[in-house]
Amino acid sequence: MFEFLDSLPHVGLIGGIISLIFGIIVMIFPKILNYLVGIWLILIGVVALIAFFR
Repeated sequence: MFEFLDSLPHVGLIGGIISLIFGIIVMIFPKILNYLVGIWLILIGVVALIAFFR
């Protein structure tokens, strides 16, 4: 069901790319920072919980 978790070594690469994109967006639209950080923390938390209970 959660086969995407088998590619956890790629999560670092994906996280780095997403962080770069978020950084560029924040430089253009500084007021969106709170939303991006909130979304990022929710996504990381959900993935961590799925990996823990798997």
